[in-house]
Amino acid sequence: MVLAFAQPFLHDRQSTKTGDRLQVIYIDNNPAMGLEQGIRSGLGVAIDAAREQIKAAAPGSPFILLNNDKAPVIEPESAEKVLATLSQIHIAPVSYRSEQVFARLQALMQAEGRATADLYYYSNFPQGNFSAQPAASEIRGIRLHAIAVQPLQRSNIYIDTAFLNAPVLHSGAGNSLVIRTKRVGKATEAEPVMQLAVNGQVKSAASIRFDEQGRSSDTLHFSVSETGWQRIQLALNDASLHVDDSFRIAARSAPSLSVLVLNQTAPSPYLLAAFRSYAGFDVRSERLEEAPSNWRPYNLIILNGITRMPEAVGQQVQQALAAGKSVCLFPGKSTDFSSLNAALAWAGDVRVTGLDTVSQAVASLQRGADIVKNVFENIPENVQLPVANWHFDITSEYSANGQNILSFRNGSPLLARYSSGPGSFYLGASSADIEGGNFPASYFFVPFLYQMALQSSGGAVYALSAGEGQSAFMPLSKSGEQNMVHLIGPGLDAIPPQRVVGGGVDVFVDAATEAPGFYQLAAPSGDTALIALNGTRAYSGLAFWDMEQLRARWPDKNASWQTPESAAAAGSGSSGALPLWKVCVILALVFLAAETGLLIAGRQTKTTYVST
Repeated sequence: MVLAFAQPFLHDRQSTKTGDRLQVIYIDNNPAMGLEQGIRSGLGVAIDAAREQIKAAAPGSPFILLNNDKAPVIEPESAEKVLATLSQIHIAPVSYRSEQVFARLQALMQAEGRATADLYYYSNFPQGNFSAQPAASEIRGIRLHAIAVQPLQRSNIYIDTAFLNAPVLHSGAGNSLVIRTKRVGKATEAEPVMQLAVNGQVKSAASIRFDEQGRSSDTLHFSVSETGWQRIQLALNDASLHVDDSFRIAARSAPSLSVLVLNQTAPSPYLLAAFRSYAGFDVRSERLEEAPSNWRPYNLIILNGITRMPEAVGQQVQQALAAGKSVCLFPGKSTDFSSLNAALAWAGDVRVTGLDTVSQAVASLQRGADIVKNVFENIPENVQLPVANWHFDITSEYSANGQNILSFRNGSPLLARYSSGPGSFYLGASSADIEGGNFPASYFFVPFLYQMALQSSGGAVYALSAGEGQSAFMPLSKSGEQNMVHLIGPGLDAIPPQRVVGGGVDVFVDAATEAPGFYQLAAPSGDTALIALNGTRAYSGLAFWDMEQLRARWPDKNASWQTPESAAAAGSGSSGALPLWKVCVILALVFLAAETGLLIAGRQTKTTYVST
């Protein structure tokens, strides 16, 4: 009984020891937490367990509640306020990575002047977002209480990616959309159906069949009758995880790209034929000496057959690159290296060092280059690379920021990109005619030229992914600090982070919103663009940590690993056993009952003697 009545005093002593520990609850409301956990979603299970934990805490205990919503200032709140906030948590489009959660908590600890914290981490622990072996500095002072809320359902069908089969969307002609779909887990009895809609009107549909690896590649055909921006949307009838059942593409038909071709000698028929392959190109071909004075209307400037360059043209090349435009130079065959190097000097620290007249085939393709990866989703392994009948040996300084796109076996480029400034300078090592080789007639020539023009005009196709930090380049007709680009959508008008690049800006859309949908970029200058933002695919594979493996790899052995049921029973870090005062009362009652029983038994067995 003495120990029982001493409990308030002992509890105060214990509170004094742990009172400097920050109590933080993190609800990982990532998209996969929407999967069913029995009759409820994983998020519902996590919220209910956290609610029971808070109710079981000592009266007056403050908590900090974190989730994946972009919350402003965070500070400890009473249990009543935290319980009210729990009811307002819904599935978020993306999730913080574990290192971001720990960094956020470290900042809170510093702001609150606390050296230690208890972090109750309610999550399904996806492998892509939770690090099993964080650095010691990340979890310094943090004791992790991992509460696993993992789905019973482990099957999902999702759209991995989709892309146009051509680098431009045709108006009034046929277009093809390639869709890559994946399946995780057991196959469904009915084949899923993919539906394609353009501007809200259904254009095509197809049943999806997966191979043994659970992959499918399908092509849907459609046409658009209008010019301008088109809203292309794919929808898949899979009910498991909704965020990856749709895919959006914003594409502009008839993008109206302007190309200026300046020829030192005769025009190349391959260059002129290349731009006739796609509608929407306005091509102007002039002699080098008759170059127009204003290059601003042109998205791509091609210098053909160059062995020298007039000073006026060189200055315009320099200005065009500074304005973020694309310039491509195909040299003419010459042994006058000094004149050619003087021409190249206008574009950067690039020069030729020799002339190789031996026919050579290109040995490597830089698949990570922008003009490659943005055009070709899948390049055949057996594709024939170009052959050059002659080529210049090209070298550059570090300041030129060079990248070889097509290279010979010795590392010398056939086509290279240099970007020492806002614009891009593309340099061919041979001429753009059949005498220089078969590059102008190759698989790559036309798409490369189109992509060069597209880079300085802004995108004609946007399909961004939330949570990836991707930017959308938007050209501006009038640049200036006051010309800030707005992001406009349903109930949204925000100014996302943006960076001036040449004649436009890179706009980081998902810093302002992560909700999938179509949005408009608009600047005070009147420039506009339509972009598509897709949901993350980080959880589509349903790859979650096994908690025993996670426990074995976690660096802090004091961490606890719980289920939602045990966390709710424990309540704010307690062990879940009976409190000491209850044990003492029970023992006192047991002892009292035993003593009473002994007294009664003794009275019944007492012998009475009667004298006679």
